[in-house]
Amino acid sequence: MPKVVFITKDQRSLTAPALAESIDAASEFHLEGDYLIGGLFDIHPVSTPLRHLRPEAIDCSSQPFSLSNYQRFQLMRFTVEEINNSTTLLPNVSLGYEIFDHCSDISNFPGIFDLISINGLIEPWTEGHQNVSSVVAVTGPFTSTQAINVAPLFMADLIPMVSYSSSSSVFTQKQKYGSFLRTAHPNSDTIEVIVNILLHFNWRWVAFLNSDTDYGQDGLDIFRERIKKTEICMGYSKTLSENSDYSNIFQQINAYGITVIIVFSSINSANAVLDSAIRLNVTNKVWVATDSWSLNKELPKKEGLKHIGTVVGVSQPVVPIPGFHEFIYSTDRQHLCGETRQQRLCNQVYNCSELSDEDIYAADPSFSFFVYSAIYAIAHALHNTLQCGAGRCINNMTVYPHMVLAELKKSNFTLLNQNIHFDENGDPGFGSYSVVFWNRRGEAQEVGFYHFYPSADFSINDSEIQWHTNGEVPVSLCSHECSVGFAKKQNGIHKCCFTCEICPNSTYINATEDPYTCVSCTDAEWSAEGSTSCSLRVVEFIPITDTGALVIMVAAWALVGLSLAVSVLFAINFNTPVVRSAGGPMCFLILICLSLCSICVYFHFGRPTAAACILRFLPFLLFYTVCLACFVVRSLQVVCIFKIAAKLPTLYSRWMRYHGQWWFIAVIFAIQAFLLLVGYGCRPPGPHNETVMYPSKIILSCDVGVEACTAPSIVLVTLCFLCFIFSYMGKDLPKNYNEAKSITFCLILLTLTWTLLFTIHILYQGKYIQTLNGLAIISSLYSFLLWYFVPKCVIIIFQPQRNTQQYFQGLIQSYTKTISQ
Repeated sequence: MPKVVFITKDQRSLTAPALAESIDAASEFHLEGDYLIGGLFDIHPVSTPLRHLRPEAIDCSSQPFSLSNYQRFQLMRFTVEEINNSTTLLPNVSLGYEIFDHCSDISNFPGIFDLISINGLIEPWTEGHQNVSSVVAVTGPFTSTQAINVAPLFMADLIPMVSYSSSSSVFTQKQKYGSFLRTAHPNSDTIEVIVNILLHFNWRWVAFLNSDTDYGQDGLDIFRERIKKTEICMGYSKTLSENSDYSNIFQQINAYGITVIIVFSSINSANAVLDSAIRLNVTNKVWVATDSWSLNKELPKKEGLKHIGTVVGVSQPVVPIPGFHEFIYSTDRQHLCGETRQQRLCNQVYNCSELSDEDIYAADPSFSFFVYSAIYAIAHALHNTLQCGAGRCINNMTVYPHMVLAELKKSNFTLLNQNIHFDENGDPGFGSYSVVFWNRRGEAQEVGFYHFYPSADFSINDSEIQWHTNGEVPVSLCSHECSVGFAKKQNGIHKCCFTCEICPNSTYINATEDPYTCVSCTDAEWSAEGSTSCSLRVVEFIPITDTGALVIMVAAWALVGLSLAVSVLFAINFNTPVVRSAGGPMCFLILICLSLCSICVYFHFGRPTAAACILRFLPFLLFYTVCLACFVVRSLQVVCIFKIAAKLPTLYSRWMRYHGQWWFIAVIFAIQAFLLLVGYGCRPPGPHNETVMYPSKIILSCDVGVEACTAPSIVLVTLCFLCFIFSYMGKDLPKNYNEAKSITFCLILLTLTWTLLFTIHILYQGKYIQTLNGLAIISSLYSFLLWYFVPKCVIIIFQPQRNTQQYFQGLIQSYTKTISQ
């Protein structure tokens, strides 16, 4: 079996007696036990990238000391000691630890190799492997980048790695990080709280500054994705590095009019941002801090911080750890400082000469409970692996790391009133966030909370926050909200930047569902300009019971009655001169056609149907054509009798012999019937809802197409014109024998009626237009009945002396003498 031999520089330099002496010495980094837990804490974090001219191991103690990370380091020691003193958890089993100062992202592998090696050797794991490392799990390291770099070494043998602060979302990829769990919440939870803060204060136009690390880039990606379904816009984003031009950054933020700045970064980057803002005199901003620096003890006390605006942020709740205070104050730190110079392995030493117990305990408490719960989770998993119970554990079994991992995934225990367990991604199924505000005393004051479990619960006490804007919540908007009834029209790529346009008639805006679109109302609804909803239109039509409709229909019945009466009267006096001069048999055709035309009137009232729309004008156009053709013939015959017969006797003789008048009427009827058949066949009239003229109403009417009525109407107008020409030619005929004058008068009435109707049609499209149409039709019918036939009836009934052959012959002879002279 091939082996990798790993010997540290310190091991090479120490003789056996010296090494034994170092191991026996009291050390804060090492504790012997039946099972060991590895610890990775960046007590001396590297603030800037290290550059080497030759290969050399990193000396973490030469870097700046981090008091908060040292506190977490001490908390791990305390937790292990507390577990060892427990009689219920891991009875008769002692826990130890091997802790390293993991100060660099890329230069701390000697410590990692020591944790995964067995007696200085790294062997591939095989079934039945006898040499097993006493390290059953590891907690740490602090940053996501550090965890990403070292995790593959632990994942290979499924050594549980329980992180107390690495929050990058990449660790949810279990195919790559199968043995990674964490007690710290992932970045997605932090972003969720930040977004809720922004929404709570209606901050829709923000800047996002993130550190140039896996943690910062992951936060940016999650934030960008999370705000897609909100009204929040990221107007500016910048990845920070040691060479960032903060003057240019703040100039651009001010140019965009952004008030709220999210700083998603490590404490070092956040410190650089705040220092630059103070130096550059940046004012009136809201700074949103993440849990990596929101509880820092030094930043809120910076001189000039109050001038840059207000700092609010997300933090982990401060959970007091019982007994930790006593542990810190009981440690003989001066003795330890002297002994730890003899370090067993690389990076197991720190400079503690000026540390005080008060400073350690008062350091930034962020991630403290996560360290505490991570060690307890490992202990409970080991407890279950060893099948501990009844005060004892199995002490003769071989414990492999993957066995502890299996129990870790099933963790379910209570610690300080919190139920510790993990979800399928290894993320914590417990915990919450606090919303903090940096008050004027330089303290992080809790003003709200976000509970994830058992269900999301978010609250902020606004009155506790002392804003830099004299108590008013700062505003951060690219564009102010539109007034009611206005839709947003996006300007550029950001949906938060827009102009407002009022929604026109027959549309409405639903700002809750889509504030960018004016939604059209349905045909049955309407809305005024700038509406937020549609109202049902009032449906209007002329019912049959309408007074005007009843009057017109009664008039139509009366017309039929009068036509019948005139027909009877004319039939009785058929051979009299008046009836013969009125047209004789043609009078009955005219009266029948007038009666048939009156059928149209009844279909102008009531709810329109397809059949009703066809019958509104079809009988009128067809049978009124016959009437006009008859009057054209009558006008022509009157003129012929008195003017043309004498001059063109042959033509007149043939006209009368071959019944030219009937042929003319028949041809006109056939032409009109054909035109109506073609027009109505191509474009049949149908029900139509008029919604344009009156937005709040639906006028039920008929859509009579131009194709259906144009040609038939031309025929009617042509007949009227011919009739008028022939009638005008006979204007000087005998007074008592002048049907031409009667016809002319009827035509004038007809022209006035329809001219008036067309004028009203242009100005008015309401429901009463149907009444006017019916009135125009009935008026057209009555014009011929009253002014052509009724005068004949008066002569027949009341002036019989004028209805004699002798009387008519006298008129003709008198007119003949007049024109011959």
